[in-house]
Amino acid sequence: MSETTPAKPGEPRTGGIARVVGASLIGTTVEWYDFFLYGSAAALVFNTLFFPSSDPLVGTLLAFMTYAIGFLARPVGGMVFGHYGDRIGRKKLLVLSLLMMGGATFAMGLLPTYGSIGVGAPILLTVLRLIQGFALGGEWGGAVLIVSEHGGDKHRGFWASWPQCGVPAGNLLATAVLAVLASVQSEAAFQSWGWRIPFLLSGVLVLIGLWIRVSVSESPVFLAAQAKAEAAAAEGVEEKPPVVEVFRRSWREVLGAIGVRFGENISYYVLTSFLLVYVTTHLDLPKSTALNAVLIASAVHFVTIPLWGALSDRLGRKPVTMMGAVGMAAWAFAFFSLVDTRSFAVITLSVTVGLLLHGAMYGPQAAFISEMFDTEVRYSGASVGSQLASILAGALAPIIAVELLRQYGSSTPIALYLSAAALVTALTVLVVKETRGRDLTRPAKASPPARKGQEPVLARSDRA
Repeated sequence: MSETTPAKPGEPRTGGIARVVGASLIGTTVEWYDFFLYGSAAALVFNTLFFPSSDPLVGTLLAFMTYAIGFLARPVGGMVFGHYGDRIGRKKLLVLSLLMMGGATFAMGLLPTYGSIGVGAPILLTVLRLIQGFALGGEWGGAVLIVSEHGGDKHRGFWASWPQCGVPAGNLLATAVLAVLASVQSEAAFQSWGWRIPFLLSGVLVLIGLWIRVSVSESPVFLAAQAKAEAAAAEGVEEKPPVVEVFRRSWREVLGAIGVRFGENISYYVLTSFLLVYVTTHLDLPKSTALNAVLIASAVHFVTIPLWGALSDRLGRKPVTMMGAVGMAAWAFAFFSLVDTRSFAVITLSVTVGLLLHGAMYGPQAAFISEMFDTEVRYSGASVGSQLASILAGALAPIIAVELLRQYGSSTPIALYLSAAALVTALTVLVVKETRGRDLTRPAKASPPARKGQEPVLARSDRA
C-alpha cells in the first residue's frame, strides 16, 4: 500500500498516519496561534488601544469580553462544520476553517484603533473575533477525527493526541513572537505598531498550513460510512441531519464531552491568558515575566501531551484524565502561592506543573471524545460537545478570574474556582464509560469498551 492510498477502515498506516498527523498538527498550530494571539493581545494591548478606560482592570475586562464573544461563535461553527463534515467529509471543512481563521487574524493586524475611528474600532474587532470563533469551532472536531479515523484502535490515544499539541504549539508560537517584540521594542513602539506584526505573520503561516493540509487523503472510516449512506439513500431511506441525530440519540455523550472538557478548558485559560493579567496588574511585574514563563511551560506541555495520550492507550482514557483532574484541583492553590513569590523561576515552575496536569486531561481527550460517537454523527457530536464546553468554561474563565481579582484583590477565590472546575471533570469521568480500544467502524453498542483488567476491544488489524 502506498503512503497516499487510503487505508481500509480500522487499518493502521504507519507512513500514512504520520502524514495525516503532521497535516493536522500544523493546521491546528496555525489556528491556535491566531486564537491565542488575540488572548495575549487582549491582556497586553487591546485593553488600551480598543477599550480605553481610566481603570486598567475595567479595560482588560472589556477586552476579555470580546475574547469571550469568539467562544460564543464556536458552538455555531461546531454545528455548521459538524453537519457538513458528517455529510461531505472532514478534509474540505478543515481547509475552509484554516482560511477563515487566518483571514480574520490577518485583518486584525490592519485594524485602525479607537484613537483613529472611535467606536468603530472595537466593533470591527468584535466581528473579526466572531469569525475566528466560528472557524475554530469546526477546526478541533475535524482535526482530531481525521487522525482518529485514519489509524487503528490500539494506538489511537497516542496518534490523536498530536493535533492536541497544536494548542501549546500555537500558544508557544504566539507567546514567542510577542516576547521577542517586547524585548526588542520600546513600550511605545509596541503599543503603536509592533503589536500588528504577529497578526500579519498569520497570512504566511496559513499558506504553509494550507499547502500541507490539502495533501492528505479523506478519512477511510468516513468514506466507508458515506458509501453506506449513499446506498441507503438509493433505497429510499431518508437521512436525517447529523446535528439533529446527535441530540436525539447521543445527548448523554454530548454531556459527557462537556464535562470531560470543563476543568481542562478553565484551567488552561487561567494558567495562560489570565496569568498575564495577574502578573502585570496584580503583582506589577514586567509582562516579559509571564510571557517567558508561559513560553517555557508550553514547550514542556507540547512534548508531554503525546506521552499522556500513549499512557491512555495502556491504562485507559478514564484513569489518565482522572489523574489530571484531581491533580489540578489540588495544584490550584499551590499555583497562586508560588506565583505570588514574584520569582521568575518559581512562576515558571508553577505554570509548568499546572500545564503537565492539564496535559493529563488534554492528551487522552481527542480519542476519548471521538470514541464516544458513531461515525455518522461523530464530527457533529465531538464539535458540539467540545464547543459548548468552551462557552461554559473557556469563554468565561478569564472574565470570572479578572472579576474575582477586582472584587477581592486576592488569588484565593480564583484558586477555589479553578479547583471546583477540575472536580467537575473528575466527577464526569467517574460516570462516563471507558472507550479505549473501540472499533470506530462499528456502532457503539457493537463495540463495548474495555473493562478494568481486560484487554481493549481491538480491530482485526490491531490483533494481527
